[in-house]
Amino acid sequence: MNVLVQNALVLILAVALDAFLPEPPGRFHPVVWMGRLITALERRVPRAPAPALVYGGMIVMVVVGLFGVGAWWVMTALAAWGDLAYVVGGALLMRTTFTTRGLAEAADRTRRALAEDRLDEARDCLKILVSRDPAGLDHSLIAAAAIESVAENTTDSFVGPWLAFAVLGVPAAVAYRAINTLDSMLGYRGAYEYLGKTSARLDDLVNLIPARLSAVLILAGGALAGLPARLGRRTMMRDRRLPASPNAGWTMSAMAGLLGVRLEKPGHYCLGSDLETPGARDIGGAVQVAGHTAALALVAALTLLALRLAIAG
Repeated sequence: MNVLVQNALVLILAVALDAFLPEPPGRFHPVVWMGRLITALERRVPRAPAPALVYGGMIVMVVVGLFGVGAWWVMTALAAWGDLAYVVGGALLMRTTFTTRGLAEAADRTRRALAEDRLDEARDCLKILVSRDPAGLDHSLIAAAAIESVAENTTDSFVGPWLAFAVLGVPAAVAYRAINTLDSMLGYRGAYEYLGKTSARLDDLVNLIPARLSAVLILAGGALAGLPARLGRRTMMRDRRLPASPNAGWTMSAMAGLLGVRLEKPGHYCLGSDLETPGARDIGGAVQVAGHTAALALVAALTLLALRLAIAG
């Protein structure tokens, strides 16, 4: 089988598995294994800042190296077993590195609860999407947080892993997911200021291109949905640097402009300050845009894959 066809089938089948099948059980899920390993390693963290910083860097090397090399070994073994094993096994492994349906379902649960004014339930649903404490959030701030999460997670949930796959295959997508998991578990604020600094900065670095590509694809996806791409672009260019993250502001501000809503995290930033307050309906709009974005991202990943293999000969 042609290498391009082989790898294209891996990604397409992985996307189909994500669309129609539930997440694999935890005991078989590499991301769950990553989380358990990180939890075990962080129990031994030194208390002093400098040793904690060094130890955090070692955790990054161990986790990313172990899972990246492990994925490379698995894919090498599958290739030796034949095309069918490579495509099916590769798709099963690739499918664990991203989600499109999971993001949409989590956001939709928040939307339904908010639309029916079940604010406590909406806040509980929001915990799946965001790390901030939702306890004090009112109707519009719950909607804003959900929309922000959908926009930001277009990068982490599928554009980033697919781009990594297109460049260096399944092992790169697994390594990307390891970096993202390290950042989400350790970060570099509060108690993990030094332990998680390497994880957070590495996550910022690997998402520099995916986040900006995600923003462009969000604008294109919004245009396909009949939303004002010009307002989205204008809001993005004006507000993209307001959040502390060097990457999240691109996608969130693009989504704010497309939907014509203000996305505010009190005390931190306000994107689209001149726009309307969001509601439950706007969460649905964000999910629709994310769906169009995923379709465009799949085309972009397959195109990049074809270009890479053509250049390689």
